Amino acid sequence: MSTAPTTTTDESPDAPDPSHPATPAKPSAAATLRPLVLRLHFYAGLLVAPFLLVAALSGALYAASYQAEKIIYADELTVSAGSAGDTKLPISTQVAAARKAHPEGTVAAVRPSPEDDATTRVMLSGVPGVGEGHTLAVFVDPYTAKVKGALEQYGASGALPLRTWISEFHRNLHLGENGRLYSELAASWLWVIAGGGLVLWFARRRTQRKVRGTSGRRRTLGLHGTVGVWASAGFIFLSATGLTWSTYAGENIDVLRTSLGQSTPSVSAAAGGEHTGHGAAAGAGSAAEHGVGLDKVLAAARAEGLGDPVEIVPPADESSAYVVKQVQRSWPTKQDAVAVDPSTGEVLDVLRFADFPVLAKLTRWGIDAHSGILFGIVNQLVLMALALSLVLLIVWGYRMWWQRGRASAFGRPIPRGAWQQVPPLLLVTLLAGVAVVGYFVPLLGIPLAAFIALDVILGEIDHRRGNRTSGERAGAKP
Repeated sequence: MSTAPTTTTDESPDAPDPSHPATPAKPSAAATLRPLVLRLHFYAGLLVAPFLLVAALSGALYAASYQAEKIIYADELTVSAGSAGDTKLPISTQVAAARKAHPEGTVAAVRPSPEDDATTRVMLSGVPGVGEGHTLAVFVDPYTAKVKGALEQYGASGALPLRTWISEFHRNLHLGENGRLYSELAASWLWVIAGGGLVLWFARRRTQRKVRGTSGRRRTLGLHGTVGVWASAGFIFLSATGLTWSTYAGENIDVLRTSLGQSTPSVSAAAGGEHTGHGAAAGAGSAAEHGVGLDKVLAAARAEGLGDPVEIVPPADESSAYVVKQVQRSWPTKQDAVAVDPSTGEVLDVLRFADFPVLAKLTRWGIDAHSGILFGIVNQLVLMALALSLVLLIVWGYRMWWQRGRASAFGRPIPRGAWQQVPPLLLVTLLAGVAVVGYFVPLLGIPLAAFIALDVILGEIDHRRGNRTSGERAGAKP
């Protein structure tokens, strides 16, 4: 049903006086910024979306890989049927069995069986054929010392081959350090696109409350906006946490945290040492047993309250201590650590997760939630839902571009040169803020500069084309 336009008569107190033309109302700051946000949202969505699509799909696969890993590697991860008993063998006995089966390499760490039906992992470094930064995890039945198998492992979360492959694809497309630029670009722009979408959605709700559409581009826009609003908080969270371990922005964040005294501490592996900010954990030793041995070291850590799951790292050299650290990154997080003197079994240093700086705790929780560890399967399902939402938003975004027509999408109704309409003081403030953010997040700043340059070039081409057309019309004969 259509609504007839409202008419104004001379008798109406609101009727305009023809002798005093009305002065056009000055647009508000929000009104001048909206076209700018619209233009940025369009460019970013169009050009960054392919990177976001890859990140979303690979991220969904990574979230699903936790459950897939338990099924695929069930033989290695769990004890043999009927072998579970009341008493587990000494850790030293289990490590000896692993070393007998795999004498190559050196013991980098040991993760005692954390549950009744779980195997013990003995991680070996320097094994021929195992990738740099990876270890060979040997799985030992804690009740029989039978070796259940060996798999390549990566990372503190103990990722096995399937999850490792997906993780590296998500992080760098298996292209090494250069490939990490793609994921950093995606993380750098996701929060901008999500935030811009929120601004546009709320502005549209205010100005078009009575406008409804159920088909065509309007329907696509409605779906795109509704799903985007509901998922925006998750996107901003994924963007922020993803940047914390990116190459360039991550390094800047690390420097900022260190300058604020908020870096992640680690227990000192040196006798009598104090907590250090980075990298003080012991490295791989040449043998698993040093001095008092693994069993007494583990007992000393238990006496300090370090419950399962834990990891024992042998001394890096003769002047270093054992490091025993909790490795539970799910909720509640267990990240306490102790250093144990290899000659006496005395605890030399204790580090509690409760004593971590606030930003260190938030970083730990943020990364683990981003990885799907913090809240287990619920966390993983939420990540898969966010990934699916992002895929749908990208598809709907390109569909709207197609429905409008690709050529006109670069001109009207998306205004070009919108920055020229922003009040100078607001524009300077905005540019200063963008410059600061662009410095700390270079893969946001550099593409943004490219977008502006592209917009200026296209605007100039359009302007020249318009002037030429007007001149042709003016010179045309009647």
